[in-house]
Amino acid sequence: MNKGGFSWNRFLGITRLKQNIARKTGIPLTKSGRQRKIGAMLTGKGCVLVLLLGISAPFFFIYILIKII
Repeated sequence: MNKGGFSWNRFLGITRLKQNIARKTGIPLTKSGRQRKIGAMLTGKGCVLVLLLGISAPFFFIYILIKII
């Protein structure tokens, strides 16, 4: 079982400072957190259907306009 340990970053308040910065800016400070956030933005937070509809909708309207004219 993990018995914990001493961390200079926690002792000096660096961990808390980094957490506050990440919360206020909305940008994670870890590499994996940034990658997760970018991936969620690109895929519509996991829903590929939303992404596909967003991409295909403009083409659908252009197709309709061409057929009308």
